[in-house]
Amino acid sequence: GNQIGAAFWQTISGEHGLDSNGVYNGTSELQLERMSVYFNEASGNKYVPRAVLVDLEPGTMDAVRAGPFGQLFRPDNFVFGQSGAGNNWAKGHYTEGAELVDQVLDVVRREAEGCDCLQGFQITHSLGGGTGAGMGTLLISKIREEFPDRMMATFSVVPSPKVSDTVVEPYNATLSVHQLVENSDETF
Repeated sequence: GNQIGAAFWQTISGEHGLDSNGVYNGTSELQLERMSVYFNEASGNKYVPRAVLVDLEPGTMDAVRAGPFGQLFRPDNFVFGQSGAGNNWAKGHYTEGAELVDQVLDVVRREAEGCDCLQGFQITHSLGGGTGAGMGTLLISKIREEFPDRMMATFSVVPSPKVSDTVVEPYNATLSVHQLVENSDETF
């Protein structure tokens, strides 16, 4: 989920004329006009993604930070635990994830309050593991509770035996799909 999210931000930054540090180098008036859909303006002609990155272990966050666009994100918007979910949907949804979800919602709230006209939320997550599936669907339901009239779109990575041989992935995905049917407006 976070890897796909990071790739999304790298692509959208290029489309908006931003370099890896968030500095605008574009030439189009349209790029600047549409900048506020996904980015907050910081000082010095610099833009920061309106993104919250979440995980139950720090490994993926460290990889995103060390990546080519890692310096683009606001450091306060990385929210992670230390324990992981061990590919267990229930750990992500009911225990480990439930302990972290309020901290995540505080960051989401802060980002939402900074918007002139909040249109909705876009979530990238995996349905195979414990964090993206379990905590991801918990977060989606909490956001839906707090912002019931905003659009919820998810980009959900469905597990495949061609990519991973973790036997519980189909169970995690099945438990997640029920939550997505209830709380998401669009799932891709």
